[in-house]
Amino acid sequence: MDDKIKDAMHQAYTGESKAALRLKVFAEQAEKDAYTQLAKLFRVISFSEEIHGKRALRLLKEIKSTEENLADSFESETQVAGVAYDNFIQRAEEVGDKAASLYFSQSRDVEEGHAKLYKEAMNHVLEEKETTYYVCMVCGYVSDGVLPEECPVCGVNKEKFVGFE
Repeated sequence: MDDKIKDAMHQAYTGESKAALRLKVFAEQAEKDAYTQLAKLFRVISFSEEIHGKRALRLLKEIKSTEENLADSFESETQVAGVAYDNFIQRAEEVGDKAASLYFSQSRDVEEGHAKLYKEAMNHVLEEKETTYYVCMVCGYVSDGVLPEECPVCGVNKEKFVGFE
């Protein structure tokens, strides 16, 4: 693929991914505001944007074998947690933005947990073990197989977790 086309495809993927998430959040807000038809529209367009993003990933040949995808995901999480968020935290602290610093710190801690989960996932596959994951709805922390009494990252109680079986 031509380098300029590849760059454009990455930009398109990034834009579609951001739009899909943004529209999901907009749908949640519309539901809260009792605009069920608008919520549905936001969800439908979000789904459409996901299709665009998936097509871009396929064209970029970024979808590989599950083993390669797992290794790439581990590497990405490690990179984000170890480099990007540390820089973001430093910037937030320099300007005294405590809310941003807390967000970046908690996100970094969760990203480090994601990397560990990817490492553990291969052991689960080898052991043919199925696990339930629990996700904190406040900070995104993921627990493997155990519903914590409180989130080790942000401190909310177990009622704020969602299980994935």
